[in-house]
Amino acid sequence: MKWLDKLERKFGRYAIKNLMMYIIALNMAVYLIMLTDRTGWVIRKLMLIPSLLLKGEIWRLFTYIFIPPESSMIFIFFVLYFYYLIGTSLEQQWGSFRFNVYYLIGMLGTTIAAFISGTGATGVYLNLSLFLAFAYMYPNYEILLFFFVPIKVKYLGWLNIAFIAYAVLTEPLPGKVAAVASIINFIVFFGRDFINFIKTKIQVHRNRKKFFRDIRGRR
Repeated sequence: MKWLDKLERKFGRYAIKNLMMYIIALNMAVYLIMLTDRTGWVIRKLMLIPSLLLKGEIWRLFTYIFIPPESSMIFIFFVLYFYYLIGTSLEQQWGSFRFNVYYLIGMLGTTIAAFISGTGATGVYLNLSLFLAFAYMYPNYEILLFFFVPIKVKYLGWLNIAFIAYAVLTEPLPGKVAAVASIINFIVFFGRDFINFIKTKIQVHRNRKKFFRDIRGRR
C-alpha cells in the first residue's frame, strides 16, 4: 500500500514498539482493580460512551481499550496471552509502525461504531479485528479450543466473518454500519485481497462444476 509506505517514511520514527505488551499489561491491571470493584464503576469510567465523550470526558477515546474481556481469573490469563501473541505476531510481520496504524484505524472504527449505534463500546470488536488479521495471515496456525480441541484459526476467522455478516443482514441500518465500521482496519488492510480471494474461490468452484458437467455430457 503506497499511502502506508509514505506515512511510514514520514512518521515511522514515532511508532510505539511492543504496543501490545503495554495494552495487555494495562488490561491485566484493570482486571485486578475490577476484582475489588463490585459496582462496575471502573468499567463505566473507562468505556467509550458517546454522550459522555461529548461532555468533555475525552479520556474515553483511549481508555476503553484497557477494559479486559469478561472472564474468570484463570481464563483471563489465557485470553490476554492469546491477544498478546496475536499482536506481537502482527507487529513482527508488519513492523511497529504498520501495526500501530492498524490498531489506530481500529480504534477510529470503534469510535465511529459507538457514535452510530449510540451505545457504549469496549475493545471487543477491536480485538476481533486483530484476530481477523491474524487468521488471514496465519490461517493454518492451530489453537486448542476449550483447551483440548485443535482447530486452525482460519475456521474461527470465517466464523467471526459470518457473525459480522449476520449483523449486517439482520440489524437496523445503524447496526449494519456499526458492524462494518468496527472492522474498518481489516477492510483497509485486506479488503482488496479478501475480495480477490473470494472471487478466485467462486471461479474455481464454477470451473469444477463445468468440468464435471462436461464429463457427464460426453458419456
